[in-house]
Amino acid sequence: MSELLFKLRSVPDDEAEEVRQLLSDHHIDFYETNAGSWGISLPGIWLHDDHRLKEATSLIETYQQQRAMAARIAYKQLKKEGRHQTVIDKILEHPVRFLMLLMAVLFILYVSLSPFFGFGK
Repeated sequence: MSELLFKLRSVPDDEAEEVRQLLSDHHIDFYETNAGSWGISLPGIWLHDDHRLKEATSLIETYQQQRAMAARIAYKQLKKEGRHQTVIDKILEHPVRFLMLLMAVLFILYVSLSPFFGFGK
């Protein structure tokens, strides 16, 4: 029976490719599904049978731990060099977009909460 091994929604292309390569290198038979035309289906990597599920899961967990460690090391290096991006850097990168989003949030809050504040008048 087919078994979902790895969900591909919001996964970077390089990570998905490395997982495919990892499974191929260990001769684990798999297939993929995509999100479909409307993007509502489940994109993922599936095993044809569940006989090697534990092995495949273990391989992916080890890979993800190594990837997370490499990302932490890279972030620490950027932070040490003073080149990491902060929230302020992101806001200053696109100030107009930030202001528009902030105005939209404030408008939604106003519309949502104004009936409660004006209820007793």
